[in-house]
Amino acid sequence: MESRTMPAATWTPATQALPKRDVWQAMARGLRCRCPNCGEGKIFRAFLKVADNCSVCGENLSHHRADDLPAYLVIVIVGHIIVPIALWIETNYAPSMLLQLAFYLPFTLASSLLLLQPVKGAVVGLQWAFRMHGFDESRPADVEEGTIAKLTVVK
Repeated sequence: MESRTMPAATWTPATQALPKRDVWQAMARGLRCRCPNCGEGKIFRAFLKVADNCSVCGENLSHHRADDLPAYLVIVIVGHIIVPIALWIETNYAPSMLLQLAFYLPFTLASSLLLLQPVKGAVVGLQWAFRMHGFDESRPADVEEGTIAKLTVVK
């Protein structure tokens, strides 16, 4: 019986274990609207437009795919604050509908707008920490997520 030996494993950048990134620190930096990598540079170039690169450390931030998650999270957070307050006021004081609208609508709008940017920063920090959507340096830049790479066989 012929025995075949496997060739020795070769070190490549893809086989090296990547260092862990602190998820909570990256999200906290994102909540402060700072770069998840260094915590110094601004993550936004406009109200909800993420900068392509960090101005301090140069980290590429253009890979993020926050999409609608920040808006959904803000709805959940603001809803969990406003609804109990509204129920408590309604059951204890029963103010007029006009007075309720004069309070709840501006408070809901202001708190939603104030939370939207920090929550989006935290989502980008989460994606960076988990190396999602192109934040992984070991993956080739030309292979996009969700696409099948075409392989050519050379004989």
